[in-house]
Amino acid sequence: MDRSAIEPDILRFIEAMQAEWAKHPPFASLTLPEARAVAEEVRRPWRSGGPVMAETIEYELTTPGGPLRLRCHVPGAGTPLPAFIYLHGGGFTLFSIDTHDRLMREYAAASGCAVIGVDYPLSPEHRFPVALNRIVALLRALAAGNSGLEPWVDPARLALGGDSAGANLSVAAALALRDLRQGGLVRALLLNYGAFAPGVSDEAEARFGGAGAILDRAEMDWFWSNYLSGPGDAANPLAAPLHADLAALPPSLLVVPELDVLTEQSEQMAARLTACGVDASMRLYPGATHSFLEAMAISALARRAIADGAAFIAAALAR
Repeated sequence: MDRSAIEPDILRFIEAMQAEWAKHPPFASLTLPEARAVAEEVRRPWRSGGPVMAETIEYELTTPGGPLRLRCHVPGAGTPLPAFIYLHGGGFTLFSIDTHDRLMREYAAASGCAVIGVDYPLSPEHRFPVALNRIVALLRALAAGNSGLEPWVDPARLALGGDSAGANLSVAAALALRDLRQGGLVRALLLNYGAFAPGVSDEAEARFGGAGAILDRAEMDWFWSNYLSGPGDAANPLAAPLHADLAALPPSLLVVPELDVLTEQSEQMAARLTACGVDASMRLYPGATHSFLEAMAISALARRAIADGAAFIAAALAR
C-alpha cells in the first residue's frame, strides 16, 4: 500500500488509530471479547462531537429470531420523519452502533431523516443468516407500523444502507424483501465500501492491502470465516449478494474509496446492478481508503462523501 497516495487527513486518521492499537496487545493474541473491547476503545475519539440531535431513542425490538438493540436519532421537529436504517461495518464480527454513532448523527443532520442504528448480532457466535433474518424482521415491522418507533418514523418512507459488512447486509435484506414480494418497503440503498462476496484479488491485495493497510485480504478472509455457516454459503446470494440476481432492487448509490481492497467489489456490484436494470450510481473518492467516513472530524473528503450520501437518501425519501 503506497501511503503517499492517501489523502493527508485520512492518513492522519489511519495513523492515529494504528497508534492507539499499538498501545494494546497484538490483535491475534486477544480473545474475541477483548478484541471487540479494544476496537470500541480505539474508535471512541472518532465518534464524539458532531451534530446534536433533537431526540435520541434507545429501543429493543423483539423479533422472531431474537432481540435487536436500536438507536433512533431524530434531527428535528416534524415527526414522523422518513427513516434511514443504518447497518454498521466491522466484518460481521466487530463494532456497534456506538462506534458508528457520530456517522449516523451526521447522516441525520444532513438528510433531515431519522436514522436508526441497528446492533445486529455478531459472528461467529451468530453466523449467517441470523443477523440478516433479524434485520429483515425489523424492516417488516417498521413498514407495518408495529416496530414501536411509529411516533418518530414514517413507515412509508424507509431507506437502508451501511458500510462494509453493513452494505452486504443491506443488499441481502433488500433481496430477501423482494423475494417476499415486499421489495417496495425500502426505497433506496446507500452502500459504503461494501464487502459483497468472499475473495480479494491478487491485484487488489498488492495495490491496497498488505502490511500497514487499514484492511487486507487476510483480515477479510477471517471475517468471512466467522460469518459463513459453511462452505456452501459462499455461493448463497443472500450471503454473497454480488452473485445474486439483483433485478428489482431499489435505487442505489455506492460510495467507493479509491484505495481499498474492496473497491473492485463495489465496481462489480455497480455494474451488475445496472445490468439488472437497477437505477444505480457509483461515486469514487480519490485518496480515500476503507473506513474513511469515520475520519469525518478531520477530513473534508469524508464530510463530502457523507453529504453526498445524505443528499441521495433525502431525495429518494422525498418522492
